[in-house]
Amino acid sequence: MTDKKKHKAKSADEIRSKIRERYGAIAQSETSCCGQGASCCSPSSQPDISQVLGYSDAELSSTAKGANMGLGCGNPLGIASLKPGDIVLDLGCGGGFDCFLAAQAVGKDGFVIGVDMTPNMIDKARSIAGKEGYSNVEFRLGEIEHLPVADATVDIVISNCVINLSFHKQQVFLEIYRVLRKEGRVAIADIVALQNLPEEIRTNQNAYSGCVAGAALVKEVEEMLKNAGFKDIIITVKEESREYIKNWFPGSGVENFVRSAYVEAKK
Repeated sequence: MTDKKKHKAKSADEIRSKIRERYGAIAQSETSCCGQGASCCSPSSQPDISQVLGYSDAELSSTAKGANMGLGCGNPLGIASLKPGDIVLDLGCGGGFDCFLAAQAVGKDGFVIGVDMTPNMIDKARSIAGKEGYSNVEFRLGEIEHLPVADATVDIVISNCVINLSFHKQQVFLEIYRVLRKEGRVAIADIVALQNLPEEIRTNQNAYSGCVAGAALVKEVEEMLKNAGFKDIIITVKEESREYIKNWFPGSGVENFVRSAYVEAKK
């Protein structure tokens, strides 16, 4: 391995550790979320930010207590069209907020698997599932680049503002393709770049762990999905997301470069 590759790998490991540390602390403190500005959610403001992200009053009132930490940039369940009996996989499940909502949608004949690389998040999600009596949800510790899920066993993959954090996004999409059944679907909310990010943002570790610096260009996301084998790709950029993204890193101008988007595709 060349010195340049060693440095890049070291930097990736450092940022991955920072991400794990950051979200592990969030799991314990129940504060949140992407970015570092004053608008980042506190427990008292979570319902408000969740409504802005696209969750309905019914979803917010029915979810398990403590699962909603305001972590996300959209509502993937709004485009997932879940049906009773579906097998769902949530990448970067955090405290299980979307998993518990999905579990209600798929019913007793369906099943939901949540994967997260942060032990504190998995512990939190498992604890909530036990207390609330969810029998059709399972949480697994693992990385989204190497999913602890068997081939062709999942009907739909959801994720909320997580894939942007990966240094190996193409590998993530290959893994998603692997675990999906034929005609399986992708319903993802994530941060995408509208143009190349400035160096000072792209190399900022806080901006990376804060869901901004790792955002791929829209055309790059589409290309990676195609390379993985997906069809019927739809990427819907949410222009209104500029209003809350500008508060993630106040004064940095990140809202000029990135947006939240919904990503849909089929195997």
